[in-house]
Formats: sequence, structure tokens, C-alpha cells
Amino acid sequence: MAVVRHRRWLAGSGALALLLFSPVMALLIEAFSSDAGLLQQLWQTVLPTYLFNSLALVTLVVIFAVLLGLPCGWLLANYQLPGHRYLEWALILPLAMPAYVVAYIYTDLLDYTGWLQIQLRDLFGWQSAADYWFPDLRTLGGAAAMLALVLYPYVYLLTRAGFLEQSINLQDAGRMLGANHWRRFFRISLPLVRPALIGAMILVAMETLADFGTVSYFAVNTLTTAITDAWLGYGSLPSAAQLSVCLISIVVLLILLEKMSRRRQQIFQKGNGIPVHNRPRLAGSKLMLSLGYCWLIVFLGFFLPVLVLLDYALSALAEQDWPALLQYSFNSLQIALAVAALAAILALPLVLTRRLLPNKPGVQALQIAGIGYAMPGTVLAIGILIPFTLGDFLLNDVIAAFGWQEPGLILTGTIFALVCAYVVRFIAIALGSQESSLARISFSLDMVSRSLGYYPLPMFARVHLPLMWRGIMAGIVLIFIESMKELPAALLLRPFNFETLPTIVYQYVKTEQLQLGALPALMIVLVGLLPLIFFNRSLERGIT
Repeated sequence: MAVVRHRRWLAGSGALALLLFSPVMALLIEAFSSDAGLLQQLWQTVLPTYLFNSLALVTLVVIFAVLLGLPCGWLLANYQLPGHRYLEWALILPLAMPAYVVAYIYTDLLDYTGWLQIQLRDLFGWQSAADYWFPDLRTLGGAAAMLALVLYPYVYLLTRAGFLEQSINLQDAGRMLGANHWRRFFRISLPLVRPALIGAMILVAMETLADFGTVSYFAVNTLTTAITDAWLGYGSLPSAAQLSVCLISIVVLLILLEKMSRRRQQIFQKGNGIPVHNRPRLAGSKLMLSLGYCWLIVFLGFFLPVLVLLDYALSALAEQDWPALLQYSFNSLQIALAVAALAAILALPLVLTRRLLPNKPGVQALQIAGIGYAMPGTVLAIGILIPFTLGDFLLNDVIAAFGWQEPGLILTGTIFALVCAYVVRFIAIALGSQESSLARISFSLDMVSRSLGYYPLPMFARVHLPLMWRGIMAGIVLIFIESMKELPAALLLRPFNFETLPTIVYQYVKTEQLQLGALPALMIVLVGLLPLIFFNRSLERGIT
């Protein structure tokens, strides 16, 4: 009887995992079963440039993010800096800023008609652009710099955690052998933190590939913009699917590289890092340079954009369409709440299956349920459109065959498609938070519950759920915030005359009217601060 129950539970969880994976399957089927005529034309004309731009952008963003985040992670993990408690959470604040908003702000400040160049011309008496040279921000390098300003916290967080987990005995051994700070960093600390660094680089690379707003605003043609152009510009869903497969291939390659980097990793000694009160203190120019570097990055990545947004918002309060803003906020809120609740509920049976049947071969297949998080929002939107469009046509044909009035686009013409895309993309967050909470529950409690006859659902409801409630809520909060910020999927899947906070901000950015979009942008940022503070406090409890 128990074996039958196991098989039924595994079969149900497997069906759910396949359902969550179905947009990717539909994308692959559409790509390989359709004519590649338009794709061949694109390959002969602009596609090589798009591919080169994508790879070059990823490379530059990763390099910039490492240069910004790695020194901060090293300094905060190994030295006692004045105000380090504030600096630790301040360095993650740029994650709450939409990259396309940062891009607009810096373009407005640094462009020829921007504040900085106007001040320079007034100061030195220059009359035109021919009298001096100033870097052009609307380039691939400028887009990379803007993305790195908001993505470097991934490098900072993961490398700081890696530095904190290194044993202090290794540093003492390096000192005994006469190695100075730089030599200990390059010969001991950096090689040991390499897996965390590579993981952070992969995260930055995937976020860069998924970006649409920044590259679109700077007119940098990448695979992400090519997918959107193929669908919205050319009206070719098959070509968009084929381009999406190209982008998926790059993402899968990045994931495989990350796994290969950890293939031979072995940890022989692990510690809790140097306690805060025992960390050396910097003084003089070293202290000023370290503090100045860290706080300058925070200022450029968060405080300056927020101050500019506040100025824009205050200057446009009289022109603000408050009823429309409330409607956009309500639209974003209802979608984010629905996605967070659905993702948390759907993740529960998958997590329980892995708990109950850890040694079953079929359980490994459940990992495909969370693969959507590695897919850019544009790609997932195309994957959702393919089966949902077919479903709409089939449903209308069946209803028309009975002589009833056709209902229209029920799936693709409502927020249902948008919610489904978000759930597929963000359920990995719920899976991760719930699994980590469940892993901290002793298996002895499971044995006691089984001996009392609670198995499996009563045990999960009465024993596991109360103990993992905090992890469930953490996943819900994080998914809520990610859903509030998601732009590419919303642009492709939102119904007509339906706007969310990210889509309306992006439209204002595209039309150079961020003053009107500053208030909704600030709302996105403020909502995004809550999980960042929560995450940093959890990190402090876990590794400091």
C-alpha cells in the first residue's frame, strides 16, 4: 500500500513539474518544427551583430561587476571598517533599482544637454561639442556600466559569504610563511572563493541576457531585443521561438560551466571567518580609500538615482494622473500577490516529494520545475504564447461548433497568461526557500509522525508546515517583489490597455518623460527594499 501511495505521489508531482516545464517544451517544438526563412534572413543580415553584442555585453558587465563587487566583499569580510553594519546592507541596495531607470538618469545627467556637460562648458568656456571630448553613454559600454551598477551586489554578496566561510587558520599559515596581504589574497583567499565568484558571475551573466529595458533604451541590439522585434515587429512567432532557443542555449551553457567549475571542488577545512571584533582596522589613506570606494559605489548605484527620482517626482506632482497611477499600482499588486500565492502553493507538493522520496530516480526529474528561473522573461513569454494561442483557437472552434458565441482570447487576452509566465519563472525561488527550511527539520520528526499514523499529508500539515512557515513566507515576499519588477514578460503578455508599474515606467523612459514616471519608479524601488533588508539580516545571522 505504501509503495502504491509513493508511486501516485511521485506521478502527481512529476505531472506538475512537466506542466511547469511545458512552456520550454512548446518553445523547442515550435522552433524545430517551423520554417527558418526569416531566421535565415536575419542571420545573413543582422543576427551575427545581435549575437556579438549579447556576448560582448555579458563579458563587459561581468568584468565591471567583479571589479565593483569583489573588493567590497573582501574588505567587509576581512577588515573592521567604521560603520560596517550600515555599509553591509547599503552595498546591496542597488539591486532594488531597475536598470533602465538608472540608464535614463545617467543619460539625462551626462548627455550633451545634461547637467554635467553644461557645467563643464560654463566653467571652461567651451562653445560646442567640437571643443572637447566626452564619453558617449549611449553605447554598448555605457549599457554595460549601467547594468553593472545594479548587478554587482550579486558578486558582493556571494564572495563576501565565501570569504567569511574561509578558515582563519589558512590566513595564519600564510602570515607564518611571510606572505603579505596581496599575496595571501591572490594565493589563498581568491582561489578558495572561486566557486562563489563563478556562481555570481553566472547570475550576473543571466540577468544581463534577460535585460530588455536598458539595451532597448540605449539602442544596443541583442538577442533579447531581436526576440521582441521578431514577435512585435515582424509578427513571426516561429522566428521569435528560434531566436529564443539560441538564447536558451547560451543560458544552458552558462549553467553547465558553473556546474563544471564545482565538479572537483572539495572542502577540507571550513570556518566562520574572522570575528568582527578580531578583524584588523585600517587607518590613514588605506581607510579613506576603502571607505570612499565602497560608499562611492553605493552612491552611484542607489542614492544618486533615488535623489534624482525624488526631484523628478516632486517637480511633476501637479501633472501626475493619480487615478491612473492607482490603477497601475493595483494591477501590479494583484498580479504579484496572485503569483506569490500560486508559486508557494505549487512548490509545496514538489518539496514534499523530494523530502519523502529522496532516493527515487524520478525525484531528480522534479528539478525541471525550477528551470524557468534561468530563462529570460522574453523567452518565457514566447513559450507561454505558443500553447496559449493554440488553446484559444481550439477553445473558440469547439464553442463555435456548438453554435454558441465565441468567448475570444480567454488565455492570451487576459492576465491569466501573465500570471502563468510569472509563476513558471519565479517558482524556483519558492522551491529554494521551502527546501532550505525543510532541510533544517530533523528526519526523526518524520519517523515519530509515521509511528503515530500521520503519513504523508497529515504529517506535512501538522509537523512540517508550522516549522517551515518562515521559509515559505520568505519565498512569498521575494516572489512578490520580483513580480512587481518584471518587465519583459509584462511587455509581451499584458492585455490591451493593461499597464503595470514597470511597463508604464518603461514607456515614460522611452519617451524621455521620466519625470512623470518617477513616482511609480520610486514605488518599485521602495517595495524592493523590504526583501533586501530581510535577506541581509538572514545573511548576518547565518554567516557573521
